[in-house]
Amino acid sequence: MSKSIKLTKDPIWTLLRKVTIPASVGSLFQTFYNLVDTWFAGRISAEAIGAIAKSFPIYFTIIAVGVGLGAATNALIGNSIGEKKVRVASMYIAQSLIFALTVSIFVTLFGLNASNYLLGVMGSDAEGIALTREYLDIIFYGTFIVLIQISLNGTLNAQGDTKSYRNVLIFSFFLNIFLNPLFIWGYGFIPGFGIAGLAIATVISQSIGTIYLAYKVNNCKIKEYLKLQCFIPKFEYLKSLTTQAVPVMFSMLFIGVGIFNILYFIGQFGDLATAGYGAALRVEQVFLLPVIGLNTAVLSIGGQNFGAKAYDRIRELYIKALLFGSSFMAIAGIIIFFGAEFFVSLFTDNQEAVMSGAIYLKVAALIGPIYPVFFITTAVFQAVKKPLYSLYLSILRLTAFPFLSLWYVINIRGGDYDDIFYTIMATNWAMGIAVLIFIGYFLNNVFKQNKPIFSY
Repeated sequence: MSKSIKLTKDPIWTLLRKVTIPASVGSLFQTFYNLVDTWFAGRISAEAIGAIAKSFPIYFTIIAVGVGLGAATNALIGNSIGEKKVRVASMYIAQSLIFALTVSIFVTLFGLNASNYLLGVMGSDAEGIALTREYLDIIFYGTFIVLIQISLNGTLNAQGDTKSYRNVLIFSFFLNIFLNPLFIWGYGFIPGFGIAGLAIATVISQSIGTIYLAYKVNNCKIKEYLKLQCFIPKFEYLKSLTTQAVPVMFSMLFIGVGIFNILYFIGQFGDLATAGYGAALRVEQVFLLPVIGLNTAVLSIGGQNFGAKAYDRIRELYIKALLFGSSFMAIAGIIIFFGAEFFVSLFTDNQEAVMSGAIYLKVAALIGPIYPVFFITTAVFQAVKKPLYSLYLSILRLTAFPFLSLWYVINIRGGDYDDIFYTIMATNWAMGIAVLIFIGYFLNNVFKQNKPIFSY
């Protein structure tokens, strides 16, 4: 456990700063990593870019499973540390790795067997499917490396260490710049693999990062009770991991469903509208990175404090994280609103696409301050071992509520392109206010208390 961070003792503001900033920086370099892959794919061919783009919805399966695994590991180890059950925490380290290896087998088999069908549904012809599979098959063969890495990172996050994974992501970004051209075009005795070279570079980067995180876990304090017998599968531990992870996995999958839902309605206004929205979405995601870091921080800090039964600290954590996140997004919203056209023009020079993207960004600037409510509340649900509520929130916010609202506005009322985003804004604010009302009752029920959540 980090000597400089005590998640159940240090002031909340200090913890938010120390845990959130490294996590946010790591997410930033993860975004850069993906942009580098896209840039190199463009150097191969336009078809390669399309292949990478169409691989993402399938590759998202690995991401969804990984996020669920990481959240479960973080929460359960954090709870155990907070309860001062270090032996149990050590056991969860081993059982989480077993869980990761087991799940990776199913994810790999799914990817290898379902890719042709899913790519066909997305409109790929035989040649396009073959090109995408060159990249995607290697990625799925490396699933076990990704999930082990995420399991190890969950162990470190539970102890407040978000710097180690940040270091991995920064190193991987720079390594990727070197490995991509090496394996795409070859050099010396290394042959050129084309688009498969992108996947090979990714697997190598992930492997090195996994070794580094294993080293960090091997040097953490709770490792002292980690023995060989801990790696014998234990049903009760695997059941707890499954119960905690599966709702989060499905919550992530609903993010993909939500994006598809919005794209369905935007697609009715033409390809340039879709292109503009896609570019704007990348801009918005960059500004959301600190809020994503907050999610990691709240889960890590909240997990230990829930185990320690420091319920007032969890309430304080929620309020201060929400204050920080919403204030940041309000300031970011001003930048996004007035710089909308400029930001979108960085991705495309088509003026129609730029204007379409700018419309979304200007509305997104008004949505921004409510976004932290969802990220932080989801983290609290997971920290207090109630992950099913994350799933319920995702279903309502990302699928049912927006789909019905957009269907009414666009298909019944005959709304225009910009009405899509005003509807999204209205549904997000309505859901956000409902969540703020609900969270006080929820925490009182979990903590068996009767206190207002906004009493700090």
